[in-house]
Amino acid sequence: METQKQIILTGDRPTGRLHLGHYVGSLKRRVELQNSGKYDEINILIADDQALTDNADNPAKIRDNIINVVLDYLSAGLDPEKTTICIQSALPALHALTFYYMNLVTTARLARNPTVKSEIQMRGFADEGLPVGFFAYPVSQAADITAFDATVVPVGEDQLPMIEQTREIVEKFNRLYGDTLVLPKAMIPENETQRRLPGVDGKAKMSKSLGNCIYLSDTPKTVKQQVNGKMFTDPTHLRIEDPGHTEGNVVFTYLDALCTDDHFAEYLPEYKNLDEMKEHYRRGGLGDGKCKKFLIQVLEETLSPIRAERAKWEKDIATVYDILSAGTQKARETTNATLARVQKAMRIDYFADRAIIKEWEKLLKNK
Repeated sequence: METQKQIILTGDRPTGRLHLGHYVGSLKRRVELQNSGKYDEINILIADDQALTDNADNPAKIRDNIINVVLDYLSAGLDPEKTTICIQSALPALHALTFYYMNLVTTARLARNPTVKSEIQMRGFADEGLPVGFFAYPVSQAADITAFDATVVPVGEDQLPMIEQTREIVEKFNRLYGDTLVLPKAMIPENETQRRLPGVDGKAKMSKSLGNCIYLSDTPKTVKQQVNGKMFTDPTHLRIEDPGHTEGNVVFTYLDALCTDDHFAEYLPEYKNLDEMKEHYRRGGLGDGKCKKFLIQVLEETLSPIRAERAKWEKDIATVYDILSAGTQKARETTNATLARVQKAMRIDYFADRAIIKEWEKLLKNK
């Protein structure tokens, strides 16, 4: 029996530069998976179609950020020799699959999707009216995942309902039309803090629209301003000697997601690890300024090489464009093959052969 290929599909909406939440939640992990040698294919989809579902009145925003996203990918370590980077709107098979799958999902089921409900509220659609395209977002994602025969989909915890909906669509399709589609599984970050990194304000998930981001391409000055100016710690920790709380403290949340014991050896050797630092903060005697200074050093060690790599790629945008074009052409061949398989299973591949003629001749003969 042939061993099933291990295939990854993941991606981002190109509505702006990628930020630290993207990096710790998915991008860093993608690079690790790419270099692990455990997967036969890794595909990264720039989901411009899905970005248009709530930006239809401003498509220039999407166009202007396509290259930005690719630059962030390459700067963080994604290798076009190992990973296929492609554009969603340039893959017509995805549009056809989305339409077919819409017939397998009820509006009631879509309305129950927790991620959809949350996103509707966050974007104010409940008041302004909900675009059909946005409502059908989970169906489009199912088309993306199945078109690449993905077995593994790295996602944040908030996206798990989307993967569950994809699995339901796959199971229903296979039940109706025969074993055709691959059943995917989700992969979430192992570090719980990385699954949903809050914004610097600590009030919500890091989000471009909320202005609470640290972008991968931010300057050291901007990073320092975001940490010192916007990042809240513990409101009860008024004096250095006061006992403090680390739970819900955004500085420590970021350190949970990013720092290692090596960072302490380099920048704060009086502590062996984060646990020792937290203990000191809880009993009092450790100031917020010192904590923020350490976090800024950790952030700079993380972002400095990414920033430098981006500067190199920015000098050759033509090559960045060619990488995206080549990856999209490869993805078009992959997704077209899946579409052909789906249409055959549904018996709507009318011109794949001349079988329909024989079927009609048989019908007429027996008339």
